[in-house]
Amino acid sequence: MGVLWTLCENEPSTFRDLQEKCESISPAVLNQRIKELRQAQFIDRSEQGYVSTPLGRELYDQLVPLGAWAKKWAQKLPDETSVEK
Repeated sequence: MGVLWTLCENEPSTFRDLQEKCESISPAVLNQRIKELRQAQFIDRSEQGYVSTPLGRELYDQLVPLGAWAKKWAQKLPDETSVEK
């Protein structure tokens, strides 16, 4: 879902734009994710680059609150460097 998330926040985006924004993903993996997201009808190709579809945008809108919750949860976890081993 990281590719969809990045695309929804930065659309339209070319392959190169997505590759720069998703730094840790290889070109081969990004190409595969784009293919999967297009098959699932979450993204599509436009003249300006890749864009989210209405279905993809709806999924993104559902994920945003989950992402905010995950950030709050992560702040409450103990710091691994302060945990006795």
